[in-house]
Amino acid sequence: MGSNAKPRSASKVALESFDDLFGGNTAQENGIEQIINAPLAELYTFKDHPFRVEDDEKMEETTESIRQYGVLVPGIARPRAGGGYEIIAGHRRKRGSELAGKTEMPVVVRNYTDDEATIIMVDSNIQREDILPSEKARAYKMKYEAMKHQGKKSGRNTLDEVGEAAGENAKKVQRYIWLSRLSDELLAMVDGKKLGFSQGVDISFLAEEAQGWVQAVIEEKGCNVSMVQSAKIKEYGKTGELTLAMVRLILTEEKQKERKVTLKADKISEYFAEDCSSEEIEGIIIQLLDEWKKRQ
Repeated sequence: MGSNAKPRSASKVALESFDDLFGGNTAQENGIEQIINAPLAELYTFKDHPFRVEDDEKMEETTESIRQYGVLVPGIARPRAGGGYEIIAGHRRKRGSELAGKTEMPVVVRNYTDDEATIIMVDSNIQREDILPSEKARAYKMKYEAMKHQGKKSGRNTLDEVGEAAGENAKKVQRYIWLSRLSDELLAMVDGKKLGFSQGVDISFLAEEAQGWVQAVIEEKGCNVSMVQSAKIKEYGKTGELTLAMVRLILTEEKQKERKVTLKADKISEYFAEDCSSEEIEGIIIQLLDEWKKRQ
């Protein structure tokens, strides 16, 4: 080995302001943060990691950058009970390092609790642009459960806090958490836009068996699910009346064709005052049509 070669663990560097760099908010007692060059073979995926790590075009770009310049921003990891380290942030960097032919990558090592690690893992990924609905649903659920387990009383809505990193409000976060209850197969349909987000939320209220019925009918008939249909299925599911036959009937019933009529402003302006709002105009037209219908 040449005189410039680094030992396997490399030099360890104390970070006095880790929280400022990586967003941590709980100081580690009796210890310091360290950056080490960890062997890739000793870096393990975070348990139930909800985000994809795919060999796509963006991974090719990451790989080429690592090949030329190395990993510029260290990952975050914690010691693993079975040896090695569990990655908290840096799964894509690890994969890029593997594809670039590297044998190690820099990581910040710290003894985070399960809840702290989960929150950092979610927040470090949630702002990516290419996140699928299923990834966000599972990630929000994990972060919500971690925050509730911590039991911190900030005076704010936990759901709002969960969505804060991604700029989403409590209502949207709650809907994603409901979506996480879908089966893997139905979640894949939401990801592939074969099932709408709102429809998926409705179906998430069904029991596992009933979700299987919906999946089977969609695959069998190749049908799309409207919001009216999903709402109807949800209501029957609540009352315990839902059956496979009923799901098939609801999803295969002929949908009413939507008719759209546009009235140009210049053609109706002579009938209404200039200060008359669009809502008022619509109300008057509907009223006149109702009167016309009664005379038919």
